[in-house]
Amino acid sequence: MSRCRLVALDVDGTLMSYDGVISDDARRAVADVRDAGLHVVLATGRSVHSAVPVAGELGLTDGWVVCSNGAVTVRLDPELDDGYEVVDVVTFDPGPALRALAVELPDALYAVEELGVGFRVSGDFPPGELSGEHTVVTLDQLADGPATRVVIRAPGATPDEFREIVERVGLHEVEYAIGWTAWLDLSPEGVTKASALEAVRRRLGVEPFATMAVGDGGNDVQMLAWAARGVAMGHAADAVRLAADEVTGTIDDDGVVAVLRSLLA
Repeated sequence: MSRCRLVALDVDGTLMSYDGVISDDARRAVADVRDAGLHVVLATGRSVHSAVPVAGELGLTDGWVVCSNGAVTVRLDPELDDGYEVVDVVTFDPGPALRALAVELPDALYAVEELGVGFRVSGDFPPGELSGEHTVVTLDQLADGPATRVVIRAPGATPDEFREIVERVGLHEVEYAIGWTAWLDLSPEGVTKASALEAVRRRLGVEPFATMAVGDGGNDVQMLAWAARGVAMGHAADAVRLAADEVTGTIDDDGVVAVLRSLLA
């Protein structure tokens, strides 16, 4: 069996298809790795209220989940009322970034995460794109108070245009990840999936050489570099693939299954 002891798995585009389906093979592979005694940690951009149900769907009822791109870490425990407790939360002041981006993208949609509940939003996002409860507020209200995660969606902009705007605005105070569509996630400075996973690794007493991570998005780059064995999904962008040690199949091929099975060989 592999010497790996901690397996960090992205959710969307890695374990779950873009239409929200986890295959039976992926479920079985996760269960087999868990039953072999390895720590399976979901590491996702999803908020707590969206990530914890995915863990439950996979049969992960105890252990750890990294949410909001590393800004929130929870410990799963079936004995707790909600099935989990929030252990780490890192926040930032979203005001400067929101106001700067609003000048460049006045027609974009903006959302600020409300931990465990949903989002405060500037307007209605397309159905299914944001989970939890949504409360429409003004931009000033969005910018008021600390945040763990900010989402900006500009349907009329391309990812490349988004990058140009981010560089022009100079978002040095926060971490950011640009999605497949014109979608931007902002996180506290220095906070990534990798930073949160490092804290989990230390809590679990796992050696650095015994870590693996699988992901497909720009928000997975640091995580893949952090892991002793970083695996990019086959459909990932070049920057993601370059950060990895190896590349597996695409989400359509269920590429994560082969990687998980390799841990049991």
